[in-house]
Amino acid sequence: PRGAPPPAPVRPASARRLLKWLTGHFGLLPFLVYTGVFLGAPVVMVVLGAFQDNDGAFTTENITGALADQYGRSFVTSIELSALTATLGAVLGALLAHAVLGSKPDGLLRKIVSSASGVLANFGGVPLAFAFIATLGSIGIVTKALTGLGVDLYGGGFNLFTFTGISIVYVYFQIPLMVIVFTPALEGMREQWREAAENLGATKWQYFRLIAGPVLLPPFLASALLLFANAFSAYATAYALTSGVVPLVPIQIGSLVSGNVVADQQNLGKALGLGMILVVALVMAIYAWMQKRASRWLG
Repeated sequence: PRGAPPPAPVRPASARRLLKWLTGHFGLLPFLVYTGVFLGAPVVMVVLGAFQDNDGAFTTENITGALADQYGRSFVTSIELSALTATLGAVLGALLAHAVLGSKPDGLLRKIVSSASGVLANFGGVPLAFAFIATLGSIGIVTKALTGLGVDLYGGGFNLFTFTGISIVYVYFQIPLMVIVFTPALEGMREQWREAAENLGATKWQYFRLIAGPVLLPPFLASALLLFANAFSAYATAYALTSGVVPLVPIQIGSLVSGNVVADQQNLGKALGLGMILVVALVMAIYAWMQKRASRWLG
């Protein structure tokens, strides 16, 4: 009819879906911008720089150099250190979490362990290294106390500033982190499963082997992988403790980027960083897959 307004333009279905998604996730925009600027852009720069020489030309020498000699050994050392501390932290942390959950839900023990785990899991860097040096160093409090009792800690082969010492320090913050990430899985175990198993005549070992163990295995392995990634990417604690004597990938990257070893080797450091990104990405992908499997039972 005359005078009627023209019909509104019909948007394609894809445009409508995109507009609906943007409207529903508008609150994520600041987070996406923040992540893109401080995570996405550096990753892109590392990936591009790993395949460039100092003049900007394409090369694969950085990748080859990152896998050879002391840099290749640093990957092996970092993986060994991360695997060892993740295994110890996962086992000891799971046992501690299980023991704490056996106490009263509103009891003092659970509150203390939960609060301490939240603090100690984030206690790292130079302060943690200094705390261990003051405690277990060559002139540390515990070392002097043991010497007074006739126990020569360093004479017996122990040294805080070696691979063994770093492992002890890393386990210190790996255990509380395991308590934090694994406790929800233990809390997700349903009491009806245990009661049903007991009513059917199952022993505690049979309940754990046939029910609790298979259900808790995926979240346990996922938590252990998270601990692995946490140790693999740690830098300040190991550097402050050993000054780079123990070859670890983060320390090698820091030395190359700052030019402490060889000048104009920043792109080699980026190649090492690319290797770290690939290792952590693989670990976190497996972690996400295991968490998805665990959510089927514990969700």
